[in-house]
Amino acid sequence: MRDVFEHIERHTQEYVEELARLVRQPSIAAQGVGLEECARLVAVMLQEAGARIRVLRLSGAAPLVYGEFPGRSPKTLLVYEHYDVQPPEPLEEWESDPFEPEVREGRIYGRGVADTKGNLVARLCAVRAFRQVRGELPVTVKFLVEGEEEIGSPNLHRYAEAYPELFRADGCLWESGGKDHQEIPNLYLGVKGICYVELVVRGANRDLHSSMATIVPNPAWRLVWVLHTMKDQAERVLIEGFYDDVEEPGAQEMEWLRRIASSRDDAALLQDLGLDRFLLGLSGVELLKRHLYQPTCTICGLVAGYLGEGSKTVLPKVARAKLDFRLVPQQRAQDVLEKLRAHLARHGFGDVEVVPMGLEDPARTPPDSEIVRVVAEAAREVYGRDPVIYPMMAATGPMDVVCARFGTPAVGTGVGYPGTNVHAPNENIRLRDYVDGIKHVALVLERFGASGGRAEGSA
Repeated sequence: MRDVFEHIERHTQEYVEELARLVRQPSIAAQGVGLEECARLVAVMLQEAGARIRVLRLSGAAPLVYGEFPGRSPKTLLVYEHYDVQPPEPLEEWESDPFEPEVREGRIYGRGVADTKGNLVARLCAVRAFRQVRGELPVTVKFLVEGEEEIGSPNLHRYAEAYPELFRADGCLWESGGKDHQEIPNLYLGVKGICYVELVVRGANRDLHSSMATIVPNPAWRLVWVLHTMKDQAERVLIEGFYDDVEEPGAQEMEWLRRIASSRDDAALLQDLGLDRFLLGLSGVELLKRHLYQPTCTICGLVAGYLGEGSKTVLPKVARAKLDFRLVPQQRAQDVLEKLRAHLARHGFGDVEVVPMGLEDPARTPPDSEIVRVVAEAAREVYGRDPVIYPMMAATGPMDVVCARFGTPAVGTGVGYPGTNVHAPNENIRLRDYVDGIKHVALVLERFGASGGRAEGSA
C-alpha cells in the first residue's frame, strides 16, 4: 500500500480543500436549511470521483444520495454517512464562521468537519486515491448519504423499504469514530436506540400577568411536576416497565468491558469535561458498564415564559421540554413511547401532549464478523497501536435500518478525537487524523476485497 499512501500524502492539501468545499454548504436538518443544495453537492463530488450516482427523493424527506464504485471482487462494502449537521448556535461562541472553514494550528474548524462531513470526504478521498493509483477498486463500494441523521433519520426506513437493493452489502463502515484521550483508535460495533420527544403543557390561551397565578394553572409548574414523576435523584427512570427489556452484560461482555476499562483514562476525561467526579461517583468497569448498557432519560431543553434580560412578571401560556431516552439492546423506541404516554396518564397528566421527534432502535454487530477483523487490523497497521473495540457506542444512529435489518455487520471508525467539539461551537478535527483516516479506509478497501468471496448469508 506504499504507493497509495504516498499518493495520499502528496494530495493532502487537495483533500483538505475538498472537505472545506462541503463544509461551506450549510445543511441543517433541524432547521430545513440547505439540504437540497448539499445533496446536489455530495452527488457532484461522488460523480467527480467516478461513482454511478442516484439522488433519491421521497415526499416529505430530505434527498438520499447513492453512489456506487464497482470493484473487481464480488464483495460489497457499504459506506453509511450523512450530509446534514447540527445547528451552529450559539454563534457568538465560535471563533470563526461555522460555515467558512478555517485551518488553525493543525486543525480545521467548521460545522460538520467532525460530524460527519470529515468522515464522508475522507472515505471518498480514499476511494479516489485508490482508483487513481491502482486503476480499480478491490471491492465494490456503495456510498449511502442521507440528510436527516441529526433529527433521528425519520424517513430513512422509507428509503430502505423502497430501495432495499441499495442497502445490501457484505460489510459497512459506519459514520463515526476516532481516537480517545490516549490517542488509541476506538472502533464501535453497535449503537443505542433513541426515543426523542417533546412534552407540551398548555394553560390559558395567552400569557397573563403573574398575579393571575392564584386562579389560573401555570404550565411551567405542571411541567416541573411531570418531570418529577419520571426520574429520581438516584438516576433511576420511574416510567413503569421502562427497564423490562434491559439486560445485564454477560460474562464475556464483562470481560470485554474490563479490557476496555484498563485502557481508558477516566481522569483525563474528567479534566477535559471540567468535572470532579462522574455521575453516582462511578469509575472504571462500573462506569463503562453503566455508560454502554444502561438506558437514559435526559432533559435536552426546557422553555417557558420570559427568558430575556431583566424581569417580566408573566404567567406563561405554554411550557415545553425536549427529552431523549437512549435505549439499549432489546428495548424498542415505540414501546418506550407507549410506556411514557401510559405513565403520564397514570399520574394525572394525560392532557400533556407528547410529540415524537425521533425513534430509532438499537443495533449491534457480532464481534467475530469479517469486517471487524479487517478494520481492526488496518487500524493497527496505520496507527501503530491496537484499537480498542467497543461492543457499542453510547450514541445513536440508524444502524438498525441501514444494517441490522439486512444482516450487514457494521464498524464505526473515523477521524475524530476528544477535542472535536461535536455538536458544539468550534467543531474541529486534526489534519493529521484526517489524512491517517484516509489511509485507514484505503487499507480497509484493499484487505476487505482480498479477504475472500461474498460473506456467507449476504444478500
